[in-house]
Amino acid sequence: MKMKVLLLSFLCGVVMSISAQEYQPQVGFSTENGSKVNFKKNKAGDNWFVSLGGGASMLFGDQNGDAAFGDRTNWAAGLSVGKWYNPYFAFRFQLNGGALNSFVNVIGAGGSTLLSNQDFMYGNGHLDFMWDVTNYWAPYNENKIVRVIPFAGIGYAIRPGKTVDGFEYKRTESPSINLGIQIPIRLSERIDLFLEGEYSMFNEAFNRIDMGQEEDRVFQGLLGLSYKIGRTNFEVLEPMDYDLLNDLNSQINALRAQNDELSKRPKSCPDCPKAEPVVKTVESLKNVVFFRLNSSVIDKNQEGNIFNTSEYAKKHSLPIKVVGYADKQTGTADYNQGLSERRARAVAKRLTEKYGIPTEKISIEWKGDTQQPYEINNWNRLVIMDTNAGNK
Repeated sequence: MKMKVLLLSFLCGVVMSISAQEYQPQVGFSTENGSKVNFKKNKAGDNWFVSLGGGASMLFGDQNGDAAFGDRTNWAAGLSVGKWYNPYFAFRFQLNGGALNSFVNVIGAGGSTLLSNQDFMYGNGHLDFMWDVTNYWAPYNENKIVRVIPFAGIGYAIRPGKTVDGFEYKRTESPSINLGIQIPIRLSERIDLFLEGEYSMFNEAFNRIDMGQEEDRVFQGLLGLSYKIGRTNFEVLEPMDYDLLNDLNSQINALRAQNDELSKRPKSCPDCPKAEPVVKTVESLKNVVFFRLNSSVIDKNQEGNIFNTSEYAKKHSLPIKVVGYADKQTGTADYNQGLSERRARAVAKRLTEKYGIPTEKISIEWKGDTQQPYEINNWNRLVIMDTNAGNK
């Protein structure tokens, strides 16, 4: 009956450990490509950002190509507000603009003259979809130094009217299509330096020169800073293995039924002949401590198994053998060897410091992923404690 009780305790511990482990989030990183991972949805106020940058822009189209490069270059600025919904998907609203010089050849008595409409301001507000390809095609890591983020959006642009030398230039407006790429460089947890290139397309008459050719296009380059608001990272959730939990629960229920049946049997047997004395033996007790992925920290729900092992060893004056393991599907062999050692030493330290087991009563081994006690991969993130008991 004692073995059934111990086995029942062991299975209960396994179920609790698996349940806790599968729901334990990985914060700020993933081991698989972001596209294959489920992320916990953060609060509405988390993962926002505000960006401010300055740089230069240039107008393409009509006869602007005939002007000198320096004359065509204008100052530009951009202000953005956006939110990341997961590590690789975001929306933002950007308001950008600045000066916009356009050129046209005017034929007069003295020949052709290239005239410029200088210092005509414009503004373009647009909503962009942003796609972080480094967190989509590669494992997500909040601490990546450099990321690559293409974006695309639509918006509306306005060029206010202006009177120059008695001539009135009318206000122009146009829908816009905006394409570009941003390269953020991490400076701290909340601040990124970014470099951004953006290509915008407007209708042909936006620069007030309609030559019946192609749409007006503006290229803009910005350098600036981005500040993150609220929570800056995301949590990765591993799916729960419901088949495994159901199977373990079924085994627990069967053992409970057997224990109930055994409890109904009489405690004494008066008619039985006197039994011959036998040599008392102490059975070896094995217990396990399960760990989360890539962790050597002992969870609170594992303390019961360590306590039971220490009490059993002290009661029968038995040594304890502690063996650490790691699963095969994550990490290199060398890394898993070190991880299993850290797990084994953490359990041995807990037995000594918290439960009073002398160090000379404990032996420690670690197997890395060279041995897998269980066929189910997730179970092998564990330490096995064995009292190595014999006859007394």
